[in-house]
Amino acid sequence: MAGPARIRKRHQRIMVSFIIVVLAPLAISAWYLYAMAKDQYASYVAFSVRSEDVSSAVDLLGGLTAFGSAGSEDADILYEFIQSRELVGIIDKELDLRTMYSEPYATDPVFAYNNDGTIEDLTKYWGRMVKIFYDSGTGLIELRVHAFKPEDAQNVANSIFQNSSAKINDLSAIARADATRYTREELDRAVERLKEARQAVTEYRSRNQMVDPQAEIGAQTGMMTALQTKLSDALIAYDLLNESAGSTDPRLAQAELRIEVIQQRIREERLKYGISSTGDIDYPTLVGEYERLAVDREFAEQTYLAALAAHDASLIEAQRKSKYLAAYINPTLAERAEYPDRKLLLALIGLFLTFSWAIAALIYYAIKDRR
Repeated sequence: MAGPARIRKRHQRIMVSFIIVVLAPLAISAWYLYAMAKDQYASYVAFSVRSEDVSSAVDLLGGLTAFGSAGSEDADILYEFIQSRELVGIIDKELDLRTMYSEPYATDPVFAYNNDGTIEDLTKYWGRMVKIFYDSGTGLIELRVHAFKPEDAQNVANSIFQNSSAKINDLSAIARADATRYTREELDRAVERLKEARQAVTEYRSRNQMVDPQAEIGAQTGMMTALQTKLSDALIAYDLLNESAGSTDPRLAQAELRIEVIQQRIREERLKYGISSTGDIDYPTLVGEYERLAVDREFAEQTYLAALAAHDASLIEAQRKSKYLAAYINPTLAERAEYPDRKLLLALIGLFLTFSWAIAALIYYAIKDRR
């Protein structure tokens, strides 16, 4: 029969190694967690990117409706932005993250931040203190922000939300600018063309000392009609006088002089419709130039109205598709410390040390038995 079991040296070595490898580090970890580690408070904030698509009154026959939809692409951008060095630098300038997270470093170097670190070190530490939970399917983003004071955690969470909202607004502004840039350029060109056309008309009026050549032509036409009427009356009066009076009647000479003066005036007025001997510009040329300028101005005005309508339509379309950040959980203020989770950390440390010790022991005795 086998004798009673006794503790051998190999058993003692295993027990000693278990104490050294598992129990001692676990005891040191427990001491540090409960005696040295600084309490951490958590602030929670959750939000999503919404796209507001407002239908126009024309589309809905006078009605206005707004439908919110998730912007997954913008949520992806925001997810990366929250972890970026840019945001860490912005919030560091706003709240002085280095001082905030390095305050308990003297007593808690494991969980606190070393103030001598660079911006890269601060960004890496940021990943430990700001936990992001992102659902790409729904576009929902939830943050858990840690800090050694509840007010600091809430301030950091609020700053993240504000800067994220500003980033979404910048993206929306860029999208609106891209959507309206072409129509804005067309409108600017139309405005310049209209200015040039109106300036040409103004210079024409100033150079020729007339507001509207067509009105001038109308006035000349009226004068010619009046002269023709007077000439007809004078001829009739002359014929009547010639029938009733003698050839020596002085009234006949006076009537002939009147007819000649009226005819001379008619000839002078008609000269204004052609190029005179002095080389002055005639009315047909003035009217032709004015009509050309008027057509250019009318075309410029129509082009301007069309460009303005297109630009207004693009603005309305861009405003119909605006994006914003909607928070469904505002930054919370913690009333008690939740982290570090000492029991969970001790359990994980103990589990890790135990498995490491067991695997090392099995490997050691397997090698020893083969010898």
